[in-house]
Amino acid sequence: MRPEGIKAAKARRISGKGKAIEEFKSIMELKMEDLMKKEKLSKLAILDTLLAKKDLSESEEVVKNKLLAECF
Repeated sequence: MRPEGIKAAKARRISGKGKAIEEFKSIMELKMEDLMKKEKLSKLAILDTLLAKKDLSESEEVVKNKLLAECF
């Protein structure tokens, strides 16, 4: 026979795993959102640099047009 406290402790430990998984999922969702925002900021920074240049090469022009289409 087990003492009473062991069953209660075991139940708390099992229910705690579900909470940990939910916390992990929410943290991962926030990190993914943050990563997408950083990627968009990076693309906008590149676009800003290309828009500021006066003489662009053909490849830079292609990148500029692609970023413009993607962002706006």
